[in-house]
Amino acid sequence: MLIFLLRRLLVLLVTLAVASLAIFVILEVLPGDPALLILGMEAQDDTLAALRAQMGLDRPAPVRYLTWIGGLLSGSSGISHTYAVPVSELIGERLLVTVPLALLALVVSTIIAVPLGMFAAVRRGRLGDYGVMGFSQIGMAIPNFWFGIIAILVFAVALGWFPSTGFPGWDAGAGVALWALVLPVFSLALPEAAILARVTRASVLETLGADYVRTARAKGIRERRVLWGHVLRNALIPMTTILGLQFAFLLAGSIVIESVFSLPGLGRLIFQAVSARDLVVVRDVVLLLVCFVVVVNFLVDIAYGVIDPRARRSA
Repeated sequence: MLIFLLRRLLVLLVTLAVASLAIFVILEVLPGDPALLILGMEAQDDTLAALRAQMGLDRPAPVRYLTWIGGLLSGSSGISHTYAVPVSELIGERLLVTVPLALLALVVSTIIAVPLGMFAAVRRGRLGDYGVMGFSQIGMAIPNFWFGIIAILVFAVALGWFPSTGFPGWDAGAGVALWALVLPVFSLALPEAAILARVTRASVLETLGADYVRTARAKGIRERRVLWGHVLRNALIPMTTILGLQFAFLLAGSIVIESVFSLPGLGRLIFQAVSARDLVVVRDVVLLLVCFVVVVNFLVDIAYGVIDPRARRSA
């Protein structure tokens, strides 16, 4: 197990190093002058030179890369040129919205999808199976922002049950803040639940035909215990992969939903930073999202090793 963990950790570190270099290189080759974009076309040459020096654009690219990575490792992030505050403060404030939003959406999608997928697998070829697969197909075909717009029109505008946009902040109370996240959470969760329900059904169907399941039934074990104790546990491996990928996607892909509901999250921050060409914010936020994806994949690999010892031995 220790060798398995060390190998996965080495892959994680190498991936982060390559990703950070790729992010830096891509931002370096983008056309345009960030200082000129910030100050405008009529800016004086000495003012442009001073801002370029302040942004570090007058130094060689390798020096800027090492300075950036060294600052991140030491906990000293750069200063946003748009907001004039440290990037770490901006990211910390936005994570308080994006991470709860992604976690709640993942929990809701799992609660919806796993029972539906098992229900469809047990009733394969019957009306219940067709209903679940129809829901899955519709959920996969319709984008989450469409669900968000419909939810605003129905539950916020017509019925007035939930706020349509904005986030009051956690200082207003956990109940008030969570109430404002209900519509965004379900808008994010429904498409992911559709995907997970389909994967759960396929995985459970494959497990239902295993010899140990037939043996458990032959011993007279109740069907509910067979399904939840034998079938579901052994069907968790592909489901774990999808859950890990979904959480990473929910963190990195919530830009549209945060824009629809005017949520001050990480996705909206990077959208605003790209629009203002605030490269300091863009670099740090993109690298943070990459770290989330890589770390989630690392945790999924560890979960593989815990759920199925064969994955440990093969690695």
